[in-house]
Amino acid sequence: MTEKTNSKITKRRGIYLLPNLFTTFGIFCGFYGIVASMSGHFADAAFALFIAMLMDSFDGRVARMTNTTSDFGAEYDSLADIVSFGVAPALIAYNWAHLEKLEQIGWLAAFIYVVCGALRLARFNVMPETVDKKYFQGLPIPAAAAVIIGLVWFGEIMEWNRTSMHIPVAIVITVCGFLMVSNFRYHSFKEVDWKGKVPFVSMLLMVLVIVMVASNPPIVLFPVFALYLLSGPIVTLRLFNKVKSERKKDNNVDD
Repeated sequence: MTEKTNSKITKRRGIYLLPNLFTTFGIFCGFYGIVASMSGHFADAAFALFIAMLMDSFDGRVARMTNTTSDFGAEYDSLADIVSFGVAPALIAYNWAHLEKLEQIGWLAAFIYVVCGALRLARFNVMPETVDKKYFQGLPIPAAAAVIIGLVWFGEIMEWNRTSMHIPVAIVITVCGFLMVSNFRYHSFKEVDWKGKVPFVSMLLMVLVIVMVASNPPIVLFPVFALYLLSGPIVTLRLFNKVKSERKKDNNVDD
């Protein structure tokens, strides 16, 4: 085997490992978030999980850009998601809101969220290719984690009394869990052409959004993800009414 061939193989292996390194760093952020919450550093824990969300969005794109997608990478990504966006936010919220005060109800709420997250990922992995790519079926697990962690981070910034937050947090965790396994439709934003041309005003708005997020992430991100959580039932209702009106129109034509 020539030196040139060896260099090609090494290069391929390096590129193949790149998306999985992003995934591994996402797991590290999730694990660090759990450890930080055990030490009472909840703002650091929340920040770590938002970094994990960035890593989750990068690994797939890097794999497609470098043409290194694989079944191993897809399975590894799902396992990383259940750690970073399933177990980690449940435990961080459990520690932050003192859910142990609710005894069995507290840890059951956290457990329901983790199980629903695992079911959501399993369902997503076996969905057929014919499913409409414009929508997710059920709340995506990173978005569910963002709502929970956003609430914790927002509460830390606003200096809420954590000892009185156990019931609201338990409700939010449970609702996020059930929304993940629901049939509500959530926009995937996959139809957006990121390579296409946009008006100059749109570019200015994007810069403004980035500046706002960078200036105060919890104040901006939590309301955004909370609105996304609420958008599922609204979008589903609109789609249902649209299909219903089209069927009614077809029936009138047939008559």
